Amino acid sequence: MICTFYSHTIGFEKVKEIAERTIPNSSISVTENENGITGILEVKGGLFGASKKVKIIYRERAKPSYRIPEVDDSPLTANLKGLYGYVNGLSCNNEKVKGLFLQKILTVNCEFSVQQVQGELKEMKPLLSNWAKELEAILFVQPNTIISKAKGQHFLDSNLNLILDNQGNCEIDHLAVNIESKYFDGEQDQLTEDQVSRKNKNEKVITSQQIKANTHLPCVPSEAEVNVRTAEEIAQRVTILAITNLVAFNGITGEQAIGFLEKYGLIDLATPNEKEFLADPTEAKKSQETWKCEGIWTLMWAIQKVEDLGFPNQLCDLGNIAPENYPIAPDRDPNDFIRSIHSIRSAKEILDANDLYYRLDWACVDCRIHGQEMTAVHPGVVYERHYALNWLINYRGQEWDEVSCDT
Repeated sequence: MICTFYSHTIGFEKVKEIAERTIPNSSISVTENENGITGILEVKGGLFGASKKVKIIYRERAKPSYRIPEVDDSPLTANLKGLYGYVNGLSCNNEKVKGLFLQKILTVNCEFSVQQVQGELKEMKPLLSNWAKELEAILFVQPNTIISKAKGQHFLDSNLNLILDNQGNCEIDHLAVNIESKYFDGEQDQLTEDQVSRKNKNEKVITSQQIKANTHLPCVPSEAEVNVRTAEEIAQRVTILAITNLVAFNGITGEQAIGFLEKYGLIDLATPNEKEFLADPTEAKKSQETWKCEGIWTLMWAIQKVEDLGFPNQLCDLGNIAPENYPIAPDRDPNDFIRSIHSIRSAKEILDANDLYYRLDWACVDCRIHGQEMTAVHPGVVYERHYALNWLINYRGQEWDEVSCDT
């Protein structure tokens, strides 16, 4: 076997159409049973040449979705749970990408394996590439194949770049997680006035900046149903971020940060990823952590210490926050800051921002998928603020390390 594809997009007909378009002189015979579909792609040889054959074994979930149900609805669902656990147990030199990878596994609706069973097909690499790109797939690849990027079993993205191998290596900086809006339909049968109004308003804001708007994206939760984080939770989270940010910018060492958090009884508020960073703040990890400035800015806006979140066409400047309003200051107990926060912005304000950044994030991902440059906004700023806003609204009940920015 060469590899197994995992995709959010279902339908063997699409798999078949891509193959026949890539290799016009091929034919695919299909058999179906209760376990799925088996296709044999064949390219006949010349007068004296042998045919080349590739076996494709396809199956999909009984009920396509963007999350894995607790109760298995198909063998594929059970397999995806195992895949999620396997990936979750791997180390990775880019925790951000690993988190996105785990989120992408949750959205998988079909899988198909590919095996050359007779001869070597010269068009195999472009075929695998087209399947990966057009289905926005992730691939589980065996070593020593025409697309292998590692010595052991490993995962590739839709551009056939290494997501993760069993040594923890990762060679990409981002992994798109896209969800078809039709899978939200069952949750959006009865939209409230504030949801529709918010969506329409933000689509106008986006198009006014000459940014592509996807009118098919669903609405974010309504003000009546959203569960916004409390003032205390936000104050605690932004305080921890401020500490890790000091380490990222070489203001203090990881050891000093841990000592500081222990001194003031805050160490248990740090997430597993943050504790791992503070224990070993490599230069690569510091570079990733510097992006958390945008999360700090967003949370400080939520607790009304930043007046205007601003448009994400440039990086924030934490220096614009008055020192007396910042969580961390010399010779000051950070718990005093936490205890001083009693109110936050309204659910309407937070949802307005969340909806806007959700749509902007989709536009950034769309540009990246199509090889275009996004110049109207800074994609990194958009992503980090979307991340913080999703945490603020308890998106899918995820804690800070697990927050996903589905688009």
